[in-house]
Amino acid sequence: MMRNGLLRYIIFILVSVIGLVLFGRLGLTESKAPTSFKHVPLQYIVALGDPSTSSGVGAETWGLWNEDPGPRGCRLEHYDTLKAAGGIAPAQWKFDDQDWWLEEHGVMMEKPIFPLPAGKYVVTGGREVTTVLTIFPKDKEGVVRWSLENGAKLYDVTHLPCHAARYTPLKQNVPCSPKMAPNAIFPVAPGVPMPSIDGCNKQEYAVLFVIGVEVKNKEAQ
Repeated sequence: MMRNGLLRYIIFILVSVIGLVLFGRLGLTESKAPTSFKHVPLQYIVALGDPSTSSGVGAETWGLWNEDPGPRGCRLEHYDTLKAAGGIAPAQWKFDDQDWWLEEHGVMMEKPIFPLPAGKYVVTGGREVTTVLTIFPKDKEGVVRWSLENGAKLYDVTHLPCHAARYTPLKQNVPCSPKMAPNAIFPVAPGVPMPSIDGCNKQEYAVLFVIGVEVKNKEAQ
């Protein structure tokens, strides 16, 4: 995620301004659409899906960081210190060695919030496209559908420089340790896969910026 404070601030301002302008272009203002939205400080959705599609299923596996997890994280070289502290990071989240997250600068992050709540989100990848993502309620089989408006593809609203990889043990009783991560590979460039780590399954997620959320009826009153 975005570790540099100045860069993070600049990107936040640019994304916010672009989003506010496009709110009107997309008909997302309260006076022009049946669905109302409110601007929110930058949040982050982690998503799995075909980047070339505009809709699909499987959003029950998507999650949300309601603030940037990068600055709240711990670098790989500080893993021993984190472990000695009982897995409690300085930002007061707890590291789980059975399910841990890593970003492109070699920073271990807290887990996202799962599942991503149903609703509508204004999302962007910080490039040309800003649109509305709908997360539908879970069906009777536990499956959650998602869709993007205006023909946008998942790739269009993915922030390419951000990597979010989830590591879990490959087998029971096989350690999946951050100590095995190849430090020399970081930072990982856009388009380059996050490293495989001995003893671990790896799952990479797309990262979407959230700049607005649906206003529920009670909020709108």
